[in-house]
Amino acid sequence: MTTILEIRKLKKNYGKLTAVNEISFKIRQGICFGLLGPNGAGKTTALEVIEGILPPTSGEILYKNKPRYRSFKEEVGIQFQQTALLAYLKVHETLKTFGTLYSRKNNLEKIIEMCHLHDILDQQNDKLSGGQKQRLLLAIALVNNPDLIFLDEPSTGLDPQARRNLWEIVKFIKAQGKTVVLTTHYMEEAEYLCDEIAILDHGEIIAYGSPSELIKTYCKSTSVLLPMKDIESRISDLPYSYQIVDDLVEIQVDDIKGCFNTLMKKNIPFENVRVHTPNLEDVFLTLTGRKLRE
Repeated sequence: MTTILEIRKLKKNYGKLTAVNEISFKIRQGICFGLLGPNGAGKTTALEVIEGILPPTSGEILYKNKPRYRSFKEEVGIQFQQTALLAYLKVHETLKTFGTLYSRKNNLEKIIEMCHLHDILDQQNDKLSGGQKQRLLLAIALVNNPDLIFLDEPSTGLDPQARRNLWEIVKFIKAQGKTVVLTTHYMEEAEYLCDEIAILDHGEIIAYGSPSELIKTYCKSTSVLLPMKDIESRISDLPYSYQIVDDLVEIQVDDIKGCFNTLMKKNIPFENVRVHTPNLEDVFLTLTGRKLRE
């Protein structure tokens, strides 16, 4: 698959502070690529340097195997983390206004349908809910029919339903052959949307790969959690090493089916058992010793 964007040893300093420290990665055309990390990890800074909003301190940024040329800004769409819209413009007026800024054009009716804006076209921008505004900002990022779309924490602050609606729109955009690059600190968002991920911490990439590859590499076992009150009298019969966490007995196993069979043979009750399958939060915890949102 063709590489649409390549980052080579990208660095960004603010005085003595290094916000992004020589990160490198490639993004294949037609995928969703995620920069995942906690607040302050350098995700937004890295994105703004790649977009051309901030100058790099050092490093290379190649778009379609060449340095970013003048038409780069015509061929990319950007949804910023924060965007101020003219309060008294209506949604359809806003889309038309932004459309005049580009020589490349997209079909506005197609964008309106894709981003579910039909019901709010005559609403003023300052009357939109959080989810409606994010859908409008995503539509604005598409008005020039971009090949590459940058989304900076697009679902931050949205309720779960609005966030899920936005995810489905992003998946549909990718299905049209577009390349999406997003930053997020929601591990479930990254797992659901991204084909490949770079995990950032303190301005450096600490892991890079597909979500499944990262989980398989860094989190090999599954946690089985049994309430202490259910098995306290039988805890000595457990055939596994365990630890007690918040009144739960936690067992780490590689074979969940085998574990359940063993517990049944030992007549150890597991009616209230919980199973925790590793995710990207666990990957970050394994790599750094702390949770993603700490």
